[in-house]
Amino acid sequence: MSRFYSPSAFVFYGLFAFLIVATLLARWLIARGKVRGDTARNLMDRIWAWWVMIGLLALIFTLGATAITVFFALCSFAALREFATVTHTRRADHGALALAFYVILPLQYLLVWLNLPIFAALLIPVYCFLLLPVVTVFRGEVAGFLTRVSETQWGLMVCVYCVSHIPAILSLQIPGYRYSSFTLVAWLVLVVQASDVLQYVWGKSIGRHLLAPRVSPSKTVEGLAGGMLSASLLGMALAPITPFAWWQAGLVALAVTAMGFLGGLIMSAIKRDRGVKDWGTLVQGHGGILDRLDSLVFSAPVFLHILAWGWL
Repeated sequence: MSRFYSPSAFVFYGLFAFLIVATLLARWLIARGKVRGDTARNLMDRIWAWWVMIGLLALIFTLGATAITVFFALCSFAALREFATVTHTRRADHGALALAFYVILPLQYLLVWLNLPIFAALLIPVYCFLLLPVVTVFRGEVAGFLTRVSETQWGLMVCVYCVSHIPAILSLQIPGYRYSSFTLVAWLVLVVQASDVLQYVWGKSIGRHLLAPRVSPSKTVEGLAGGMLSASLLGMALAPITPFAWWQAGLVALAVTAMGFLGGLIMSAIKRDRGVKDWGTLVQGHGGILDRLDSLVFSAPVFLHILAWGWL
């Protein structure tokens, strides 16, 4: 089957249709005065940035599993760089950071590409957790040692280990599932990112009660509920292209959107702690790469584990 007529291709067609609706809805909200000033500009910047990013993802998906793995490895590199810029690093940490960027990160994605799940699952949370501090401790700088080492390990877990679960989904062979695992990755990206956008739209439309004002002033209870439920309904509508029954698709979508929300909230808390608004400036209207991956960072591992425990 041509990739242009595969289920994953139609997921991207659905994404573009969703963006058309989001663009029209945003313009309607602005025209009605529901969204004004900087908020209106921010909303349109976000939507136009999504057009670019979804177009890029669609292109990557047409190139196959290797291209997808390389793409997310590059995303991990950019995200880890953004994370490292806000950490309390010293000269003594440069060796550990060099290993993280130029040895551990490519090795993690190589293990994923070679379909060695046991090694990919253990490399960072076990061996790097135990051995990476050794590189730093022999430099003799003990001031802030625990904080500095923990930040490097956190960066690897969030930016490399968790993100690598996205291409790792491509290696799953689900018995009786008639479509390729590309479709599962596309479903995950669509549902989680749709939840992100819909939480923003619902929050700006009907949001009244702030959820965590000291962490993320724009998140509301109404936005969270509307976004998660809308994205879960979308996941249910797409159940025929997954191995899930319609009700299972709804529950899985609810789980990954909940984890996506928590990922965004936790990464926002880190930004507030470090006094930065965005992780970077790479993506106009969206900040940095990590600003776009924050929800997938938490949802991708949970999605892969759900598939592994329930459908393999």
